[in-house]
Amino acid sequence: MVNVIGLGYIGLPTALMLAANNIKVVGTDINQKLIDTLNSGKVTFEEKGLSDLFEKAKENITFTTEYQKTDLYILAVPTPYDKLSKKIDPSYVQEAFIKAQEVAEDDAIIIIESTVSPGTIDKHIRPLINKKVNIVHAPERIIPGNMIYELENNSRTIGADNKEIGEMVKGLYSSFCKGNIVITDIRSAEMSKVVENTYRDINIAFANELAKICREGSLNVYEIIKLANMHPRVNILKPGPGVGGHCISVDPWFLVGDYPGLANIILAARRINDSMPKYVLNRTYEIMQEKGIKDTSRVGLYGLTYKENVDDIRDSPTLQLLDLMKRHLAPPLKVYDPWIKEKLFDSQYFDFDEFLENIDLLVIMVAHKHLLANTDKIKDKIIYDTKNIIDLENVYKL
Repeated sequence: MVNVIGLGYIGLPTALMLAANNIKVVGTDINQKLIDTLNSGKVTFEEKGLSDLFEKAKENITFTTEYQKTDLYILAVPTPYDKLSKKIDPSYVQEAFIKAQEVAEDDAIIIIESTVSPGTIDKHIRPLINKKVNIVHAPERIIPGNMIYELENNSRTIGADNKEIGEMVKGLYSSFCKGNIVITDIRSAEMSKVVENTYRDINIAFANELAKICREGSLNVYEIIKLANMHPRVNILKPGPGVGGHCISVDPWFLVGDYPGLANIILAARRINDSMPKYVLNRTYEIMQEKGIKDTSRVGLYGLTYKENVDDIRDSPTLQLLDLMKRHLAPPLKVYDPWIKEKLFDSQYFDFDEFLENIDLLVIMVAHKHLLANTDKIKDKIIYDTKNIIDLENVYKL
């Protein structure tokens, strides 16, 4: 039996995937409301294929707030960073490890899936060991919106202290993973995951800096990137209003915090990407002046999530932008997101038509398919398209 600890965006799909492949699973989370929802047969967030997977898994999985006595654990809990030091906050992983160890059988395997900074397990987890357990690091590699497919098809890295334990864990993941599963040491597994997300952050920062340069030079950044990407060894990502989520906007800070003075390009990339919500806000004010819009309540932000076609709002560029306005005591902008059903802001709308009726300037922050299906409704609006998805005349671009 596998006890999966933490049933959020990573833990729940992983637990369900194991159970759907005939492995007995107990999912554990401290959130009683979440556990009650799962025990009622409902998933706790929207994700393509997740409900179907739940249906396949339900015979082999139960949910509780209690840690289970077993010989195999998967920890999938948050790993935020300290905003001042930029170092990882390992407290959630530490707490989960301590509680699992308390009830674990001797020689149990405790797999940490949470993304951690290089050296975290040596510095923050090994000192907590007080019985014979085996620590493994198997960092997750999935993205909201395509989780089920990526769980099955993405390659995996297994960091273990010895090959025998590594092979046992590889066997577990092989129950559902069709991708290549590589066994390495724990520190290499830690570093490789952080490097993956840092590489993408730097690439996005380059695209965002290009957007600023091209606008200053009266050039079309999207055309420039398209032309540059025709080179077989160039692959520039798309610019955008910022970087959110709990991976790309977080993991690079681990390296900045742990290697001050060395992670210079990484630090510059983080600053560029973190600057984009303010850039979008300033550009919005410029467009308002140009179009004679004096009331910020006539401006609407489309999209609250950090990426398209998911309900995950963690550290989204829109939230960053709204926080900037709040800190400067600026009047709030109207917001709408078809994926968000919970009331988060007083100025939030849940009816798209009503939202459009009450705004003159539409700022597109997220490229939801919903908007592409409703372009006829926005053709008469002033549009600031930070995602380059609207092909209408007189649309402002990033």
